[in-house]
Amino acid sequence: MTQLPISNLSLCRDCGARSQDKGARCLTCGSPRLVRHAELDQLSIAHIDCDAFYAAVEKRDNPELQDLPVIIGGGQRGVVSTCCYIARIYGVRSAMPMFKAMEACPQAVVIKPNMEKYARIGKDIRERMRALTPLVEPISIDEAFLDLTGTERLHKAVPAEILARFIRDLETEIGISASVGLAPNKFLAKLASDLEKPRGFSVIGATEAETVLAGMPVGRIWGVGKVFQKKLERDGIRTIGQLQEMDAADLARRYGSIGLRLARLSHGDDSRDVTPQRGAKSVSSETTFRTDISSFETLRPILRNLSEKVSARLKKSELSGRGVTLKLKTADFKTITRARHLQDPTQLADRIFAAGEDLLAAETDGRRFRLIGIGVSDLETAEQADPQDLVDRDAERRKNAELAVDRLRDKFGKSAVELGLTHAARSEGQAKKTGGN
Repeated sequence: MTQLPISNLSLCRDCGARSQDKGARCLTCGSPRLVRHAELDQLSIAHIDCDAFYAAVEKRDNPELQDLPVIIGGGQRGVVSTCCYIARIYGVRSAMPMFKAMEACPQAVVIKPNMEKYARIGKDIRERMRALTPLVEPISIDEAFLDLTGTERLHKAVPAEILARFIRDLETEIGISASVGLAPNKFLAKLASDLEKPRGFSVIGATEAETVLAGMPVGRIWGVGKVFQKKLERDGIRTIGQLQEMDAADLARRYGSIGLRLARLSHGDDSRDVTPQRGAKSVSSETTFRTDISSFETLRPILRNLSEKVSARLKKSELSGRGVTLKLKTADFKTITRARHLQDPTQLADRIFAAGEDLLAAETDGRRFRLIGIGVSDLETAEQADPQDLVDRDAERRKNAELAVDRLRDKFGKSAVELGLTHAARSEGQAKKTGGN
């Protein structure tokens, strides 16, 4: 684990007492859970991440599970959604095939995800965050960035004290623990929150950022996925420290715009603001026909075309979503909406269309429709979108094919590559107008 610099200035996470004492325990309550850092009172950008959130909720609701290994997952996809820290001791990890998870920890209790319950609790936690500051940027159902700059007068405490109080209240009032990272920017705050999970509170200050980063693998940099990490490793770049020694212009020549981002982040330089997501709550596209349509086979390619439009907007905005909603309007102007909640967030046209197609098949019973639309809601960032599907072995091939088509369209234009279904939709010539919100 990365060793952070120690300062005399300490904050007790259990009672909130401040001290200049060098001892290992709080002078007020005796707790060893002290946060020490020279910049403790100067930093205001935080990342809060609930610990094994789904599993923690289930353990909270069933105390008999408290000391048992718990896996959230199974079901149709056959993979681990998340697991508690006891299960992780046995080697269980998120996205692991269930059969491997059960081989590693056969005594584990397996619970099917209850997304409705998790979303409800996540919303409560989010509202509590917004009571601290209006600058809350959600990352997923159980984590967010917070900018606490200028909140000292309101809360009569510095951000570090506010955050310590927040996670104490989270445990006592909701029964969920969380880890906190405090830093001068979002990149460092996210790294800090991962350093001491669970129930961690880590600080990375501006003065030691380069030193802390130097020994970390390049995969710890935001946006460097497994594929790009392997490319960097093939080029002999394995640590962030190696990036620190390279010229920014050289990195740009090698890797384009991402090279410049690598150069900045390797030195702990991140100028992104904490931006509340008060914009679009969904991404959708719809079309109205010149003449009413009742045939599933005629509606199907139109739905595919709309799914591709929604997917393109999600990818461009670096968003994904778990909710897929089909919208239909009958000839007599009655609006019908049908929704499906996905196990994992997606931004792929293939998955959006597959969910919409199933919903459409159930509604095409001879009624005539004048409008069809498809939308994606429950928006999240793109980082966790579309993990490998270990049940549908062909899903990864379709994903790679779709991304290859995206690259060709980016280079040569949308009409450069057309699927049979979308070509059929265009050939119908029945679409009157298309819109989105």
